[in-house]
Amino acid sequence: MDITFYSLLEQNYSKYTEKTLFHRRFKHDAIKKLIKSLSSNDFYAVKELGRSVENRAIYHIRFGHGTTTILLWSQMHGNEPTATQALFDLFHFFDSDDFTKEKAEILAQLTIHVIPMLNPDGAERFQRRNALGIDPNRDAQQLQAPETRLLKKLRDRIQADFGFNLHDQTAYYTAGNTPNPATISFLAPASDIAKTITPTRKDAMQLIAQLNDLLQEFIPNHVAKYDDTFSPRSFGDNMQAWGTRTILVESGAYPNDQERQLTRKMNFLLIMAAFQSIARKDYKNYNTDQYFAIPDNQKEKLFDRLIRNATIEYQGSSYQTDIGINQHEIDSSDHKTFTLQSEVMDIGDLSMYHGYEEIDATGMKLVGKLELGKKANFKLISLRPT
Repeated sequence: MDITFYSLLEQNYSKYTEKTLFHRRFKHDAIKKLIKSLSSNDFYAVKELGRSVENRAIYHIRFGHGTTTILLWSQMHGNEPTATQALFDLFHFFDSDDFTKEKAEILAQLTIHVIPMLNPDGAERFQRRNALGIDPNRDAQQLQAPETRLLKKLRDRIQADFGFNLHDQTAYYTAGNTPNPATISFLAPASDIAKTITPTRKDAMQLIAQLNDLLQEFIPNHVAKYDDTFSPRSFGDNMQAWGTRTILVESGAYPNDQERQLTRKMNFLLIMAAFQSIARKDYKNYNTDQYFAIPDNQKEKLFDRLIRNATIEYQGSSYQTDIGINQHEIDSSDHKTFTLQSEVMDIGDLSMYHGYEEIDATGMKLVGKLELGKKANFKLISLRPT
């Protein structure tokens, strides 16, 4: 992989950024306007794939003219929009006059199909599930939701060679047993309970190994591997079983990046790298051992704020403890903005955990209320007499 090319791409990224999608709570109307603009561009074939439960249009964008078919779908969960932003950045990039040689190679080998917002009703409410309350990612077998039927029908029609299942994950996963948040987590889903490494899954693993190599240049030690327990209802697992080489991408957090704009850029880079690798078949140079060497996604190993060694007083006795606090986003009534509310998530020995912010409260005592699962409403004062 030509790291120089991706370094230049990263340096020029701001030229391609879709400026109207500057926060995560954008709605269907925002992408409708962008889709209308794409429709007037002969480079893209744009059509309405179908309608959601609440009759919102679900769009399908196609470009390229190669024999290898790629399918990318984003916002299967309505509150997971990071990759959607990156996809519109990619549309700008392919419409630009930059890097024509690299783009021509990709377009000659691949035909790329994109569903940028599969669950528009969920996006409207900034919620995971669709308007029926169904989790689309757990509907691969029954196909009760109109959104999932559209996805399955498109996959079957184009017989997608590769599929990119684009999601967001919480900010509290780490890349292995480290304090580093898992900014990007990958998975080559299993297609059976035995987690058999089928030919399609092997290709997906090899491609992920190469994408990890690239991301280590930009976010070293912030890449993880998602849990591969077989989920018989899930789309990624079934896509793999249906013969599509499936790559799950989970967009996580990065320090001081509340709106996940750095993570958005990493999606842009990794998707471009995947296109180039598939076009060249470069991923064949990697092996499954390199995939399994990626550290596991460690669940809930991070707090927004971790206070260590605080003294608390109770019924005349003193105790020393750690306190883990998270800042939860509380949606506004129109789901367009949010406020942050702190909550005490854990109390006790938290030596195995990490914090985005850590405070050593040695020699300090807590004054106020400390209640698990309640708002963090206390202060720390020095134990030393003034």
